[in-house]
Amino acid sequence: MNAEELKSRTKQFAIDIGRLTQLLPENRINNAYCNQVVRSSSSVGANYRAARRAKSKADHINKLKIVEEELDESLYFLELLLVFNPTFEEKINSIYQMGEPLLRIIVATLVTLRNN
Repeated sequence: MNAEELKSRTKQFAIDIGRLTQLLPENRINNAYCNQVVRSSSSVGANYRAARRAKSKADHINKLKIVEEELDESLYFLELLLVFNPTFEEKINSIYQMGEPLLRIIVATLVTLRNN
């Protein structure tokens, strides 16, 4: 996967999560978890774009570490949303399955960058 494809996929991840959160019923738990997952998922794409404009290898690694953390956090909140919204299992799992490979790609990229 090239950088443009990854840029597009990180953006689509945030869009899909945003659309999911619009469908979930409003209550104290959903509101809190939705706010968190919207923030973390949108941060994934924003920080990936920033990483592509990094000023040094160290800067690039640091920005990608943020992407890794935000992706992992997004997956965590999707897991929590699933617990409280089991009727949305198919939609939540679909988005989760989009995020897992993104996280693996970012982790693999970080390993490669650290070893070079």
